[in-house]
Amino acid sequence: MVKNQPTPVHLLAFGAHPDDVEIGAGGILAKHAAAGFTTAICNLTEAELSSNGTVEQRRNESRQAAEILGVSQQLCLGFPDRGLTGTAEQILKITQVIRELKPKVVLAPYWEDRHPDHVACSKLVKEAVFDAGIRRKKVPGGEPPHRVTQLYHYFINDIYQADLIVDISDVYETKMEGVLAYKSQFLREEGEVDTPLNSPSYLSMIRGRDQLWGHQIGVLYGEALVSPRPMKQSYLLPLK
Repeated sequence: MVKNQPTPVHLLAFGAHPDDVEIGAGGILAKHAAAGFTTAICNLTEAELSSNGTVEQRRNESRQAAEILGVSQQLCLGFPDRGLTGTAEQILKITQVIRELKPKVVLAPYWEDRHPDHVACSKLVKEAVFDAGIRRKKVPGGEPPHRVTQLYHYFINDIYQADLIVDISDVYETKMEGVLAYKSQFLREEGEVDTPLNSPSYLSMIRGRDQLWGHQIGVLYGEALVSPRPMKQSYLLPLK
C-alpha cells in the first residue's frame, strides 16, 4: 500500500488506472502543486489488461507523469484490472489510504463513464470517504478516523454539466506533458493495436473539452468537477 512512512497531503486523487487522473485532473494537480499544496495519486489497478504497453512501462510512465505534475506521493493498490467488484476488502484498503494521507480534498472519476472500471472506482471511493470518518470503523494500520472536507468527481471520457470549473490555463501545457508521458497509451507504435486512446481524435477531444470548460468561465482552459453534495457559499457578493 503506502511505502515508507506516509505523510499527510492536501489533495488526493484516485483513478482506476494509471492515466485516469492525468486526463481528468492533471491540471488541477499541477496548479495546486505549483501553489505549494501537497498532492497524491492513488491508482486502484496497474491496468494490466490494457491492449498496449506492459505493466512495467505503465509504472515508469506513471512515475514520469507524477514528476511532471509535481505530485508528492504516488500509490497503487494493485487491485485486479476489471476486478473492481466493490468488496469490503477493497473499500477497506481505500479507507486506510484516506486515513493515512488525511487529505482535505479527494478526487474520483465521475460516476457515469463508458469504462465500467471508472464507474466502479467512483463508487468505491465514495464508500471509502464515508467509512474513513466512522469512529468505530477499524483499519489494519490502526489509523484514527479522518473526515474529508470535500469529494469532487472529475471527467475522463465524457462531458457533463459541471458544478465547479478550475482555471488551469497557466499549467495547461504541463498537464498535457503529463498525459503524454503515457506514450504506450496515446502514441500508437508499430505492432500495437488501435484503441480509443490512441485514435487521432482523443487528445484533440481532451484539449477541446478543456477549452470548452475554460470558455464557460472566461479563460483559455479549465477542468470541470462535480460535487455529489451541495457546495457551501456564505454570501453571493463579496463583503465590504
